[in-house]
Amino acid sequence: MTAPDIRPLAADSATIEALAALLIETVAGGGSVGFMHPLAPDKARAFARTTLGAAARGERLVLGAFIEGALASTVTLVLALPENQPHRAEIAKMMTAPAFRGRGLARALLVEAERQAVAQGRTMLVLDTAEEDGAAGLYERHGFQRAGRLPDYALKPQGGLTATLLYFKRIG
Repeated sequence: MTAPDIRPLAADSATIEALAALLIETVAGGGSVGFMHPLAPDKARAFARTTLGAAARGERLVLGAFIEGALASTVTLVLALPENQPHRAEIAKMMTAPAFRGRGLARALLVEAERQAVAQGRTMLVLDTAEEDGAAGLYERHGFQRAGRLPDYALKPQGGLTATLLYFKRIG
């Protein structure tokens, strides 16, 4: 197995297209990442431009795991939080292309996101994940502690409601 090349994503046109394609594939596969199926390519590109623009401004860090040059998995570390929360960051938009699942990419991205958060002086990470088909097991194996459950929190990409699970992890 080829080791992933993990690096921050930049807002160039090829990366915007790759991130948009990964988002569309994730939503089509049932991933609860804030969008409904079918996700229009223009809407996915707009998301990619917006999130990578926020990264360019230092408001977040979007990490990508590349396998043989292909964007296989991403995670976002949200850094721009209210002024009374400078000690924490949020993990968001964890996505792995189905063809690359089971290779430890999400785990490797979490390790790097945590390392980056510590380097930014953060001492707490928080996240939420869908109860159905979410990544709760991954986060728990990575040391996140469940803080609660919100019923009927969001629509699943292809319809129906799902609860969300809230997690935190002290770091640094």
